[in-house]
Amino acid sequence: MPIDAVIFDWGGTLTAWHDIDFHAESLALAQAVVNVHHDVEVSRQRLHEAGSTIWGRSRDHQQSSTVDDLFAVAGLDHDPDLLTAYYEFWEPHTATDPDVRPTWEELRADGVKVGVLSNTIWPRSFHERIFERDGVLDLVDGDVYTSEIPWTKPSPHAFAAAMEAVGVSDPARCVYVGDRLFDDIWGAKHAGLHAIHVPHSAIPPEQVGHSEGTPDAVVHRLREIPDIVRRWS
Repeated sequence: MPIDAVIFDWGGTLTAWHDIDFHAESLALAQAVVNVHHDVEVSRQRLHEAGSTIWGRSRDHQQSSTVDDLFAVAGLDHDPDLLTAYYEFWEPHTATDPDVRPTWEELRADGVKVGVLSNTIWPRSFHERIFERDGVLDLVDGDVYTSEIPWTKPSPHAFAAAMEAVGVSDPARCVYVGDRLFDDIWGAKHAGLHAIHVPHSAIPPEQVGHSEGTPDAVVHRLREIPDIVRRWS
């Protein structure tokens, strides 16, 4: 059966895995807090705890969230125009793998659509700026960011949304590529897609879900993917 589309996870798949200083992340977020009279450390702690809450909802209930939801859970007002420090904190961790463009070009040359499905609280605009900055935005046939939909991976609804975004309907003719054995591999297989694992990420224990999927293939470089897809087709 031919493969119609290959859909990619973002962090740890299209980018290199980085360990994140979550204390520094929540401190950067706290710079956007307004209308409070307590020390910034109080805001930082509340935002850190809120982050654990919303990502726990994603892991356990496949419930999506946004940056606004993060502040709401923390019980804090914020000014979106003051989120500069937060996005600057993440900037060094967003570099696109150099293999992405040649891999996507090869897939598209074979008539295979390219998609992205990312569990994220960030808005679409931030992801698109990253892809544009790194010269790959023009190769994306469809992309879904869970901040825009009610579900996160591994919900089959999230995978269905990504398939719809690239214009395909049969999960058996789609491949998902990701670094997480729960969200990406178990989720994709559960939704009926083929799954390719990129095993380079050290997933924190609190982010590991209830099951681990068995991938149909494992790659150590994205450039291996077009040959695998040709064999499956």
